[in-house]
Formats: sequence, C-alpha cells, structure tokens
Amino acid sequence: MMLERSTIQRLAEGAHPAPHDLLGAHPEPGATGGASHVVRAVRHLAEEVAVLPDAAGAAEEPIAMEHLGDGLWQASVPGPIRPYRLRTRYADGATWEAEDPYRFTPTLGELDLHLWREGRHEEVWRVLGSRMREHEGVAGVSFAVWAPNAHAVRIIADFNGWVGRTHPMRSMGISGVWELFVPGDLEHSAYKYEILTDHGWVTRADPMARYTEVPPATASKVGTSRFAWSDDDWMRSRAARDPHNSPMSVYELHFGSWRPGLGYREMADALIEHLEETGFTHVEFMPLAEHPFGGSWGYQVTGYYAPTSRFGHPDDLRYLIDRLHRAGYGVLMDWVPGHFPKDEWALARFDGRALYEHPDPRRGDQPDWGTHVFDFGRPEVKNFLVANAVYWLEEFHIDGLRVDAVASMLYLDYSRKDGEWLPNVHGGREHLEAIALLQEVNATVYRRVPGIVMIAEESTSWPGVTKPTDASGLGFGLKWNMGWMHDTLQYMAVDPMYRSHHHHDITFSFLYAFSEQFMLPISHDEVVHGKGSLLGKMPGDQWQKLASVRAYLTFMWGHPGKQLLFMGQEFGQPSEWSEARGLDWWILDQPVHRGLMGLVSQLNRIYRETPALWLRDNEPGGFEWIDGGNSADNLLAFLRWGADGDPVAVVVNFSGRPVEGYRLGLPSAGAWQEVLNSDAVEFGGSGVGNLGTVHAVDEPWGGRPASATITVPPLAGLLLRPASP
Repeated sequence: MMLERSTIQRLAEGAHPAPHDLLGAHPEPGATGGASHVVRAVRHLAEEVAVLPDAAGAAEEPIAMEHLGDGLWQASVPGPIRPYRLRTRYADGATWEAEDPYRFTPTLGELDLHLWREGRHEEVWRVLGSRMREHEGVAGVSFAVWAPNAHAVRIIADFNGWVGRTHPMRSMGISGVWELFVPGDLEHSAYKYEILTDHGWVTRADPMARYTEVPPATASKVGTSRFAWSDDDWMRSRAARDPHNSPMSVYELHFGSWRPGLGYREMADALIEHLEETGFTHVEFMPLAEHPFGGSWGYQVTGYYAPTSRFGHPDDLRYLIDRLHRAGYGVLMDWVPGHFPKDEWALARFDGRALYEHPDPRRGDQPDWGTHVFDFGRPEVKNFLVANAVYWLEEFHIDGLRVDAVASMLYLDYSRKDGEWLPNVHGGREHLEAIALLQEVNATVYRRVPGIVMIAEESTSWPGVTKPTDASGLGFGLKWNMGWMHDTLQYMAVDPMYRSHHHHDITFSFLYAFSEQFMLPISHDEVVHGKGSLLGKMPGDQWQKLASVRAYLTFMWGHPGKQLLFMGQEFGQPSEWSEARGLDWWILDQPVHRGLMGLVSQLNRIYRETPALWLRDNEPGGFEWIDGGNSADNLLAFLRWGADGDPVAVVVNFSGRPVEGYRLGLPSAGAWQEVLNSDAVEFGGSGVGNLGTVHAVDEPWGGRPASATITVPPLAGLLLRPASP
C-alpha cells in the first residue's frame, strides 16, 4: 500500500491524529487468508530497522524493513499478525531492540470514555494520566490526556530524548482523549505533552500526573504506589464515626515552614511528638498538591493529583498519614477547586483554547489572585474536580478536605465591578454551575467515603452551607465561622478598659451559633500580611498579652463548634508568620510561653474527655446562657450540655481585674470542680482562683436552682463541672 507524501511527513513529524491506523501491524492489501501483513515504524536517523517476529519461541530470521523516507520504515511480514519487536541500528553502531508502541490496542475502554464525557467517572485517575501497567502481556506505561481541541498530541520525555515526534498519540474520537501505551521500564521518567494547536505546538505538563519533578522544574513523572497501609484500625473506626458530632481540635500547619528541612517521612516523628504534647485531635495541612510558587502557600495549584515533590515521593506522604493514623490523629488537607494559575506549561489554555477555564474572562478570570476560574459547567472539568476530591480521600486516606475560598465560587460578581461579570440564566449573581459542582463533590465523597468531613471556608451569609444536598444545601459537614473570628479578634484587640463598650462583639456569635455546623478558626490568614501574631493582637504588656491569649483560647474551646489553631499560636509565637522561615520555637525556653502551650494541652485533654464540649455542638440544646449581658465586668458565663445531662460551666473574665464574690447561677447544688483555670501559675498566670473547687448551694440565682460565689481571675477563663461522687 503506497502512502501519500503528506501522510508520510505527518507520521514522521508525529503530527498524525491516528498514527495507529498506519503504524504498527496491519493486514496487507491483496493478501488472503492471513498470508502476510505489513509493519510500519518511524525510526529517525536509523541505518537499519528489522522486524523480530515472535514465533512462539522458535528461532525466526529478522525481516528487514524498507526506508520510505523521513524516518518511516515498512516491511511485509509473512503470516497472520502476531506480537513482534523492532531492532534498530544507528550509524554509530548502536543497536536498540524494543516493543513497538503502535502494535497495541487502546488501554481505555468505551465505558471509561463515555463516563468521562458525561462527567461521571469517579475514578478517572485510574484511566487518565500515566499509569504503569501490563498490557497485552507487556509491561509499560499507558499515557492518556484530554485535549479535545488538539490537532495532534505527542509525548516528549527523557526516554525519547525529549523528541516528541517519536511518540505521537492516537485520538480516541469525540471523547477528546489522546492515548498511547509505551512499553518498557519507565518508572521515574519525566515527561510532558506536545500539543498541536491552531497556532502551532505548545508543551504542557500532565493535568492528571500523580508525581512531578521538584519545583521549579515542571515536568510530570511516571510513578506508582508500592505503599502498604497499616492503618486498618483507624479506617474502620473512621467509617463508623460521625465527625460532625465528635471531638475535633485542629492544628493547622504550613508544611515547609513548620520545621524547615523536614520531608514527609521526617515530619512523622516530630509532628506526632508535638501532637502528643499539645493534644490536638487532627492536623490540617495547607495545600499539598503540586504548585510552582512556594509563596502561594499551595493555593495556586498546577498538579491537582500530585502531592508536591518538595518533601518527597507520594508514598512518603502516605507514610506520614499512615503514621499519624496509627498514633490516633486525623488528617485534613486544604483543597482548592475554585481557581488555578495561568502558568503556560500547566492548565491554562491547555490545548490552545480555554479548556479547564471558562472561555469568557468575565467568568474565567479571578482578579484577586490573577488566576483562572474553572469552567464548572463543563462535564469533563466537573469530573476532573469531583474525582480529585475522591482521589485524596481514598488514595491518601485523608480524613477531610477544607475547601478554600468557597465564597469566590458561589458569587459571579465576587471581587468584580459592574460590567465585569456575567449574570446567570436567571439574571442573578449566584454561580449556579459552581453550586452544582460543590453539591456533587460533597454528595459523592460522603457516599463513597464514610466518616470523612468536608469543610467550607465560606465568608458570607450564604444559607444552607452545611445543609444536605437533598434539602437544597451545599452539603458540607462544617463551615468556618469567619464572623466569629472577625468579631472576637476585634474585641480582643480593644484595651480591657474599653471592652465593656464592645460587649456585643464577643457575644454576637451565640445568636447564630446553630444556624450552620461551625468550626472556629484562628487560621494562617489572621497572622500574616501585617496582621501580626495572635499574641501581637492583644493589648497591654507582655503578661497581659499572654493572659489575654489564655483567656481567649479558653473561651474558644468552650464555645459551640470545632476549633482550629494555626501553628505557633499554641505557644504564643511573638512574630508574624512567614512561609520563608520557621516558627519561633526558641521562645519555648521561656516559662510563660511553655505555660501557654501547657494550657493548650490541658484544654485539649479536657475537651476530648468531656462530651459536653463537643457532642451537641450543632444543637441549640447543647448551650445555655448563665450570664451573657455582664458588659460592666467584661464577663461571660454559659453552660455546655452533654447527652447525659452532665454540664460544664464556662466563665471568662476579659477585664484586667479579678471579679471577686461573683455569684454564679448553676443547675445543681454541691461541689463543682474547677477543672481548668487559665490563670494558674503552671500556665504563666497569677494563681488567682478557687483552690480547685466551688460549692454551690440551693439558692436560686439568675433563673438557676442553685448558685455559688466564686472568684474569677483577671484576663482568665474557668471551666467548672460537677465533682464526681
């Protein structure tokens, strides 16, 4: 069969969209009964190329191939089509024997392609990207990438000398997917895709890569997981647990600056030791998906399926999570489905046109961060994101995802002026496609992965963030209470002399505490960009600052909702956080800072052991005011109730003087144990208190049947509960 000159040139350049139609083995025209077949291959700069037939182990002479020009070789091979290898000799005498990639059938099935087009392939990482596998009895790597606007796609890699014309991929039709199986041991190989667009060739990393080069290098890498998990006990208990009504005290950290220099494996021992000392139930990592710019803290993602290689191989991250689980700690991770950077080698204009991003900049650009916004309504893009959430939860045993910048997804006019945004089909500002995406993500992961939790960083009053999707909610399990954070930090920044005029700031959150299922965050965003550290926000001298932090944290742990504290705040980090350097660990040499960390440890211990502080976080019946209007004394008192009727009384004095002879209404008479006093000497306080016990008598007060007269230390909080019989 004669090939047209233009066809030969396209094959030689790797620009043919269906190379398998002509390369590889095909029935020879005119031959009958399988008498012979033709084999074609592209071997640039070769002196000789021969077909090595596989004759079931019998010796068989190589069949020389004829050079048709431009590196295209052809041979007529007797008999029916069967497996073969190619032997190539070059001018320098070097000889190379290898399987021919173009003799293999596709590695993707019709069902995979159909589900991808429909946006319903919940495990798409198992078919797209690069996957080490055995195909038709041969070990190699299957490559598959979605590029529907491409005219041709080819692989450039270290295994082909970064010459893409040797490995053109085949189009899988209307699915927009391109595929090629490359035989051989290619583990750890670096690769990218060359894509022929309307304007020429462009080079892109693999959107579905599960392993990458270490930034600033940008290539994807072939890899596989050989990790053997040993957290079965944790996974079984997780599946049976309701995370929304279980203790959750979260330690948020930025991996690279917690203790600079640690990799995933080295982090395990150091982090577990710190968690054992401080008592948090969960750790939350700021984004660990691959990102090119460290100063983005991981919030501008280029490799959604690849843990950053800065800290090791993906299996090293699995090791860290496995160790944390075996030590009894949950693992959360920040996830960023709202936007992605415009780096030309990554997702932006991936196949020469807007693909992952919305094509209209009024929908597809995020002005705040100079990034692109996903085209949430496109089925394949939605599938990319839904499957990505499943991927982290299932493949890495992550216990929950905190979804970043949800408000930027919900509103079409977010950070946009009039004329800079497009309304929805109803003329409104709600981003209907993004809403549907979030609902599908949440519904899918809660169905597939029992016991996990989805957490929204949502800074507006959008209704129903934590309502189920079948009740028209977004379907999250928890929502960051940004209003609580803003109001209470604003209150704490006021000098105690004037706090009585701002009492509403510290009490307002109780009015809506059960409108959603909340997490109370003091996150990285509050201790950076000139905002100062948590300690630095407090007024007064050093003693007053530390005392205010202790009082505030006691209030926070007593308030309905889960807690999140950013690294460094547990010991009173003096300086503002920067990703460019480590924490001020040296400050722990000072007893007052060591004492603050001791308080956090005690708060976490009491919290875990006291269901009243977490079991009814999401029920109005789990909270009652004792004294919420005492602005004159800057004092709050309230009850938290468990399921068994065993209460905890929380009393916090935000003034700079002790409140002595304070009469506290209580639900029952008898001895009440002072289980925590943040002014205790061991925490760096002045030691004012009630000697560990207060005695309530049958004298009604404030609508309560009993009362006790107590001393409330300055800038301090107390936790009281009925003494055991």
